[in-house]
Amino acid sequence: MAMTTSSLLTAAIGVPLVMLLACVVSGIRERMPSLLALAPIPALVAALFADNTPLVLGNAQFALSFAMDKPGAMLLLVAAILWIAAGVYAATALRGAVNAGRFVVCWLMTLTGCIGVFLAADMVGFYFLLAVLSVGASGLVLQGGTVEALHASAVYLGLALIAEAFLLAGLVMLAMVTPDGSLLIRDAAAAIPTSPWRDLTLALLVVGLGMKAGLVPLHFWMPLAYGAAPIPAAAVMSGAVVKASALALIRFLPFGVGLPDLGLPLAAVGLCGAFYGVAIGITQSRPKLVLAYSSVSQMGFLVAVIGMGLAAGDADTPLAASFYAAHHLLVKGALFLAAGVIATTGRRWLWPMLLPAAILALGIGGLPLTGGALAKLAVKPVLGDGWVELLAILSAIGTTLLMLHFLHRLLASASPDPSVSAPIGWVLPWIFMFVAALVVPWMLYSATGIGTWSDALQPAILWAALWPVLIGAGLALGLWRWGRYLPRVPEGDIVVVGQPAMRVVVRCAEALERVEGVLRRWPVAGLSLLMLILILGGMTFVGH
Repeated sequence: MAMTTSSLLTAAIGVPLVMLLACVVSGIRERMPSLLALAPIPALVAALFADNTPLVLGNAQFALSFAMDKPGAMLLLVAAILWIAAGVYAATALRGAVNAGRFVVCWLMTLTGCIGVFLAADMVGFYFLLAVLSVGASGLVLQGGTVEALHASAVYLGLALIAEAFLLAGLVMLAMVTPDGSLLIRDAAAAIPTSPWRDLTLALLVVGLGMKAGLVPLHFWMPLAYGAAPIPAAAVMSGAVVKASALALIRFLPFGVGLPDLGLPLAAVGLCGAFYGVAIGITQSRPKLVLAYSSVSQMGFLVAVIGMGLAAGDADTPLAASFYAAHHLLVKGALFLAAGVIATTGRRWLWPMLLPAAILALGIGGLPLTGGALAKLAVKPVLGDGWVELLAILSAIGTTLLMLHFLHRLLASASPDPSVSAPIGWVLPWIFMFVAALVVPWMLYSATGIGTWSDALQPAILWAALWPVLIGAGLALGLWRWGRYLPRVPEGDIVVVGQPAMRVVVRCAEALERVEGVLRRWPVAGLSLLMLILILGGMTFVGH
């Protein structure tokens, strides 16, 4: 079985990487869009069948370790599903596009980094693959082809570099206290509670990973990036890419030891983000921006769950938080695809496309019988009773309000041509994601041991999930009636209001514009550099 697991993990990372390297050949690169949906399939298979046997590449002097744990398997499974569906959507969108080759390279680089981060078991591999992920994702945003996309890509890349600087400092401090010089993430997390630099190390890790996860007030890249990126890119970024940082936060924090002095402030910051995302999201008119602020809110709530688990020393937190993240990954990716479908759908075909979106959107608020209700039920023991439970209920009400606002704006974005319909290559992935977002959470809920279906279907549990949704629906009626009186907050909110304080990031945008010509040759230049690194690494392994 160990050999089989090694093969599965190798294929999960190796297939998208080989496809990326193959893009050095222009002829292959131009034909690659039709193959994008195939690249994540090995990761899907690995998530289903690989065990926890590690894969080690290298020698005693330098080795990269990859492994599959329960949280990683859960998130890799749903991420692969989204990457497959979004790959089909992207292949349809790229037909006849002049920039298809550049998009493909950025897509495969992001996919390789994303899968690698989900599987990375050591700090060196994790940091390297997270950097690959960040560069690829910034390139995906750039493929929007507008001035706004150029600016959003620069902000994203600039913030990613700053986040990785914090993260690198934290990883170095971890490496200094990990016993026997181990670089494994599990050993580093176990060493944190006894580290003389415990608080500083955790602060560096939380700031670095929190920036990448969109934690308020470092969230402003989300609405900029998601609003400017092409639909399939926004889908995988909002779903899979941002969850890589959340999973890293789950893996690095020591949940076996109660740390209330650190966990409670983290939970407070997360809850502030949960409500802030709703407050700003209801002022937005573009469906993609409403979804972006919904992600700000949901990632804030996820961080609150992580913080409460850290405060209590709850060892069940990683699995519960990962399940919550997995549901959000599926639904948010699906809703971004829905935004593209609805925008090209006329009134005649509108409601068959809109109703599934409504079910998923209300599911984020906790609608009974949806994966969202299961997700909130899974994290309820971690949040506990008292004021946090009350705030969680208020968050569910606010989420329902925001999602109904999204549906209202989604309806308004439909095509004015009543007879037009979206391409079948867009509709099928959207329907596939709708079914997956409904079914997969129920499968995971029982298969991972989080809970049982019979408990989740108890009348008291169903009512507890329903009444916050009903209150949110009532508030939505008021929003539709008096919402015009709300102030219009620009996308990016803090970065726009505090523009003088963001001159460094703006200079990054200007620098990116100057090197745009180089970026246009990315498929050859970037891949050649990556190939050189791999060849040198391979020579090291073979020489040993």
